[in-house]
Amino acid sequence: MKKVIKTFLNPIKLWKAYRYHKNSPKYDKSKSDTELLLYSKILNSDMLHFGYFDDINKEADTISIRDIEQAQIRYSEVMIEQINNSEAPVLDVGCGMGGLSGLMLKKGLNVQALTPNVNQKRYINGKHPNLVVHNMKFEALQSNEKFGTIINSESLQYINLDTAFEKVGGMLLPNGRWLITDFFRIKDDTVNKSGHRLEDFLKSIEKHNWKIVHEQDITLNSLPTLKVVNMYYTRFLEPLALFAAEKVKFKQPWLYYLTQDFQGDIAKKAQKELASVDPVKFVTEKKYMFYVLEKNEL
Repeated sequence: MKKVIKTFLNPIKLWKAYRYHKNSPKYDKSKSDTELLLYSKILNSDMLHFGYFDDINKEADTISIRDIEQAQIRYSEVMIEQINNSEAPVLDVGCGMGGLSGLMLKKGLNVQALTPNVNQKRYINGKHPNLVVHNMKFEALQSNEKFGTIINSESLQYINLDTAFEKVGGMLLPNGRWLITDFFRIKDDTVNKSGHRLEDFLKSIEKHNWKIVHEQDITLNSLPTLKVVNMYYTRFLEPLALFAAEKVKFKQPWLYYLTQDFQGDIAKKAQKELASVDPVKFVTEKKYMFYVLEKNEL
């Protein structure tokens, strides 16, 4: 305890802590998504999405990690089935750890990937050395190459809709397809604000002269994964956090007292993040949709 108190009272330590805080780069979720990093350490599929369960009634306590990984592969296969030009290049925008791109490579498709996250690029380069990986935001990509298919798998939510429609429209070959899977907000008063409003997205399709050639609501197919995450949080992580706090309260009451505000902030952040994977909240606030779009001929 004395050592901890000395650290708090040491002006040199405090100054170094302040300098470290000031010089730390601002958190950019598109470049350093800590949640996705966590999931990538748990799952071996190199895929960071919710997956696609054919059996939507599976109970959380019957689902294994392997089941989730297989659901993620199934999700990718559902998307790949909608590629109508297997000869033309495919661009995987927001490729994550490269799982979808890797699967397309195995199927003989001509794939390029894009991620703004340099750590993801390094990982993919090590696993798929022949895969072209663009390390930048989609908005910054400059390419003279045209693509037969462009895929946004849970990455459209990070891109302005007008920018996305204009950019994709300029990069697709005639009769090319834009495959989009993402969750969209169907209400404004949501705890977790991630995802575009579905109404805005549908208006953008009409505004930019596109058409929907395939539409599938996969909300229920993704819920088993959400149920598992929610179960582990409520049955394991939350009780462990409570145990740790109570332990500090009785063992180091002074430290517990000093960190009460900090603990409250963490609890609020945890509740906000949990809202995004709460199955009940999810189905009332959002829809997880799979769209295949084509540009209307002028």
